[in-house]
Amino acid sequence: MAFLRFITMNVIFITRPTVFSGPGGDTIQLLKTKEYLEKLGVRVDIADSSDVSFEEYDLAHFFNLRNPQDILVNVRKAKEANIPIVLSTIWGSYLECDQKARVGVQRWVANTFKESTVEYLKTTARILFNRNFHKGTLEYLCKGHYGAQREIASSTHVLLPNSPTELERVKKDMSLPEKAGLSVANAVDLRVFDYDSVNTSKYEKYKGCLLSAARIEIRKCQLELIKACNELPYKLVIVGKPSPNSVEYYEECRRVAGNNVVFIEHVSQEELAALYKVCKAHALISWMETPGLSSLEAAVMKSNLLITNRGDTEYYFQNYAEYCEPGDVESIRKGIVRVMESEFNEDMRNRVIDNFTWEHTAQQTLDGYKLAKTLNKGD
Repeated sequence: MAFLRFITMNVIFITRPTVFSGPGGDTIQLLKTKEYLEKLGVRVDIADSSDVSFEEYDLAHFFNLRNPQDILVNVRKAKEANIPIVLSTIWGSYLECDQKARVGVQRWVANTFKESTVEYLKTTARILFNRNFHKGTLEYLCKGHYGAQREIASSTHVLLPNSPTELERVKKDMSLPEKAGLSVANAVDLRVFDYDSVNTSKYEKYKGCLLSAARIEIRKCQLELIKACNELPYKLVIVGKPSPNSVEYYEECRRVAGNNVVFIEHVSQEELAALYKVCKAHALISWMETPGLSSLEAAVMKSNLLITNRGDTEYYFQNYAEYCEPGDVESIRKGIVRVMESEFNEDMRNRVIDNFTWEHTAQQTLDGYKLAKTLNKGD
């Protein structure tokens, strides 16, 4: 590969073991960050939570503070190896979703215990149910959820959140007010999502629809979106597969859906670009987003946006998007009508292109690496 001629740094990415078997937004973030860092001369290898040797690497880049059981052991090993450590935090709270959208025992637990205890119980249940046992599982169970998260954040030289507001949340939640951090934007690939070159012939039948592209699960609020659309004259196209623990939720979505709702389980990035281009608006109304890759992609394809007011969406989209209350069918319905009846504002597209591309992300990430190397020398 051409970039090998000017390698400036050898980096290892370490993330959840299901990043490819159960892909999500973090999978795209991982692969695109790797691709564009390599254009800057950074050699990147990807590892899951299995044993990692750090001898040949100049820096360790971990992903997702929300799932500490997947990275805790290797964070400790990287610290022992005395190499710089950075962390893409992917940080947000799901507690409100658990308190309001869950039912039965899960809802009672969320409204009875503090968030770290709720997450510990959920993670432990997933470990047992999915038989997700690996070297870090026992360490996590002994350390506890918050204890594991704080150890990871404390061991990290530089936090790399997706926005300044996310950085402040992490520092507050981890009680690390002085921790170094740089905002690294989530981004869109303008080569794939190039409005003028995308062929839409396959999806012209969905022209003017309301689109929602996301993994199907309770925190993404597809059920409420469907209920809101059932009484409206618009076609809703839902693109995505259920997460492993959300099959029942997906089946409920299909049961509730009216004749104006279409489900598409999987499409390529190129086909997704075509769907963005033919739709009138895109909805991502989750209980939390930072900000949601599909919203960025839809924006550059000239789609109006209906998005959640939770998380860091306003940092990215300012007043160009329509915001709604997640879980509130009436709020969602009103938002749908507004985005479906409004003209597209080119200023939103320009904001994304000017600020949130993978070229920006790679350079910001590299700046974080340089800062981490400097801080590691001072330890």
